[in-house]
Amino acid sequence: MSSETFKVRLLPQGAIFDCAADQTLLLAGLAAGVAMPWSCRNGTCRTCITRLVDGRIEHRIPWPGLSIEEKADRLILPCVAEPRSSLTLAPADDAAEPQR
Repeated sequence: MSSETFKVRLLPQGAIFDCAADQTLLLAGLAAGVAMPWSCRNGTCRTCITRLVDGRIEHRIPWPGLSIEEKADRLILPCVAEPRSSLTLAPADDAAEPQR
């Protein structure tokens, strides 16, 4: 089974790496040599919490460690998130708006 690959761009440093649709953002970033915060890798510790500035993801688990409000604010957990399009990610405290 072949998997589609998407580009992931991290702000503010501008690092770009490829991530397969069946791979988590965290594992793809680490494999590409990009420094990303992590600890549990199962969606509970929230160390990797990140803002999805642009694009679409899907979490591998039905309800990762995020509140309804955090999800509405486009916060994601890269350790259990897979891309469904090319993405732009920013630190969770970044108020960046989606680019159009």
